[in-house]
Amino acid sequence: MSGTHSFDPDFRIDWYRSPIDREVLTELMQRNDLRGWLQTICHLGLFFVTAALATLAYLNIDASNWPWALPLLIVALFAHGTIGPFMGLIAVHELQHRTVFRSRRLNALFEKVYAFISWSDYIWYQESHAIHHQATCHAAHDGEVLLPVRFSLRRWRVWLGLLAWNPRATWQRLKLVWRHARGEVRGDWYGHVLPESDQALRRRHRNWARTLLIGHGVLALAFILTGNWFLIVVFTIGTQYCGWLGFLCGVPQHYGLNSDIPDFRMNTRTFTCSWLPAFYYWNMQYHLEHHMYPAVPFYNLPKLRKAIEQDLPPATHGLLATWREMLALRRNFLADPSYRYAPAIPRPSASMNPA
Repeated sequence: MSGTHSFDPDFRIDWYRSPIDREVLTELMQRNDLRGWLQTICHLGLFFVTAALATLAYLNIDASNWPWALPLLIVALFAHGTIGPFMGLIAVHELQHRTVFRSRRLNALFEKVYAFISWSDYIWYQESHAIHHQATCHAAHDGEVLLPVRFSLRRWRVWLGLLAWNPRATWQRLKLVWRHARGEVRGDWYGHVLPESDQALRRRHRNWARTLLIGHGVLALAFILTGNWFLIVVFTIGTQYCGWLGFLCGVPQHYGLNSDIPDFRMNTRTFTCSWLPAFYYWNMQYHLEHHMYPAVPFYNLPKLRKAIEQDLPPATHGLLATWREMLALRRNFLADPSYRYAPAIPRPSASMNPA
């Protein structure tokens, strides 16, 4: 469907990239199947283990133990739901870059596994994210991230989705997949990356939505008929609640930064954090480094950071410090709409020269 905003498909942006020794970069770009398997098995395993724990907690609730068993169930669901958002386009993202495994087939297989579990529109995302990397935060070309990024924590439904479950959001997701299964594409950016002229792409997109509906529908019916309806909670909608950590990790990527500048240091943020959020987030806290050199696997991004750190803005450490910086920026934006944030780039005189 056509929209009110048109995106220019013709562009070539001469990006600045921090200089790095060619041999070092070649080494960092090497894929490691062991690291890929460890991340994928542990990530999927944690999702299914927390699902099993929540299910066991539910099955063991009775009239005599509910005062302590019910809180235990809530804790288990909270832990399970916390990993849920990372099962979607975070995991799918790295697999789409084909850098997790050496084998393209393995990357593509697990891309579909994660996309199915999370109800993710991976076919649209393939097209969208390729453009996002080529034209990051350029308003005429990139509809995946439109600056300024805005968020609000004033509505109770937002908090419901962050700390528990927002059924309205799940219903909206189902309606979107239903529309796509009927071949209906809405929105300017969707229409741009899935053009009517490419009927083969639209057909793949439609068929994937049908796979999601039929696959999850059959599984949900099986859960009910076998008396295991609680599996709907931990699997069918298991990636759609307790989104607090995904929100805290994801919003900083481009928040408060600048449009239409061919320097990733001006539009993309890196922060560092402890090992557990980094594991959940597939090291995408190193987002600036990922945009500069997207062929470097996620497990090598910390090494890439060290190799080019002298040419990058300082990174905040921890989500608390990162959000403190972001909220300070937000106050500045609200006080002065013309305010623009300029990250502390070590070598501003070279910032616009090609690497």
